[in-house]
Amino acid sequence: MSVRLLALATLIVTTPGFAQNRGPKVPDGTTAEKDVAYGTHERHKLDVYTPKGDGPFPLVVWVHGGAWQGGSKEGGPALKLLEHGYAVAATNYRLSQHAKFPAQIEDCKAALRHLRANAKAYKIDPDRVGVWGSSAGGHLVALLGTSGDVKELEGDGRNAKQSSRVQCVVDWFGPTDLLKMKEQTTVKGPIDHDAADAPEGKLIGGAVQQNKEKARAANPLEYVTNDDPPFLIVHGDQDPLVPVGQSEILAAALKAAKVDAELVVLKGAKHGGPEFNTADQFKKTLAFLDKHLKAKK
Repeated sequence: MSVRLLALATLIVTTPGFAQNRGPKVPDGTTAEKDVAYGTHERHKLDVYTPKGDGPFPLVVWVHGGAWQGGSKEGGPALKLLEHGYAVAATNYRLSQHAKFPAQIEDCKAALRHLRANAKAYKIDPDRVGVWGSSAGGHLVALLGTSGDVKELEGDGRNAKQSSRVQCVVDWFGPTDLLKMKEQTTVKGPIDHDAADAPEGKLIGGAVQQNKEKARAANPLEYVTNDDPPFLIVHGDQDPLVPVGQSEILAAALKAAKVDAELVVLKGAKHGGPEFNTADQFKKTLAFLDKHLKAKK
């Protein structure tokens, strides 16, 4: 293995946003349903956590990171929301070694449709659904937010009558324009984003600059319209894997389309890490979710 690929493999294993830790403790009284199948592939599994009470509860779906080639639904910061009156789901999806894009977003949309189809059983409100993800998961939740009106990304999965739209998005350091990843890099990292063996290349099946249409089809930025849901975007200014410019251009495009979007740049933060897991940062995330999923319209 080359030095560059060895470094990337180490980051995938050790960096929050790539690998998932065990996550916060689930509160007493929580009902958990693990490894619920929403499709036929071995990765078509999700977990659903419902807090104590009658519901229906607003739902936040966690989408894990891992460079689209690793990671798992276990753990994740969204479990903290169970203490605040939210149901939480966490989903796996096919990785780039299983299938190329758009399989990953098709799977996330299929998971959302499954949750809505079974809303009564899970005690969730199908009209109050938010998504939260980091890194590759940040890319996918951003895409869920901007592609709610794009039939070509729905796939041919189950529960076709259900909507895959979401009411708000929390995007932690997700890629938004694969074609600009290399040119925006300001902090040296182990990835040549234009290489065929980069995570982006593996996602779409070839080097992004030689497959521009495929890359554009995977870009959340490509689908921004004025009916997109509110976004909270958080990114470290010292991120060596996904340049902070990726979040800056998404936030700018959303605001230009008159979408409610806030970008928080964490000074000194890298690709995940303690700066994302402070009490103040969670408080900000909770306030955003409460505003869009709990406030009376």
